Amino acid sequence: MILALGYAVLAIVLILVCVDATSLYLAQKRLDATADAAALAAADSFTLVVKDGEPAAILTSDGVHTEATSLLSAIDDAAAIASATTPDGVSARVTVTTTWHPPVSTLFVPEGVVLESTATSRTVLR
Repeated sequence: MILALGYAVLAIVLILVCVDATSLYLAQKRLDATADAAALAAADSFTLVVKDGEPAAILTSDGVHTEATSLLSAIDDAAAIASATTPDGVSARVTVTTTWHPPVSTLFVPEGVVLESTATSRTVLR
């Protein structure tokens, strides 16, 4: 009887930890998608200029940050922008962060984990 009770407690704890692990995985994937969307929107914030008779799309860090911020406010996500810059003038790199909290609290899972995701999108004018 006591052995069966021990196995039942172990099975319940295992199920609860699996629920929390699945929630953490899905939160990270959701944050990855948010970072991808913000980087893609930011890559479209280019300014069209003519250099040596050829058109060129130039990104600025201010434009990248503005577009990424407006996208995050539009989707009403809990994510916050950690950085939004352009390293080379044609790519937008956006890093977003959020804090994950487990749906079921157990002794084996921390109360909150800071998640971070970085995405880069490139603008190409041909």
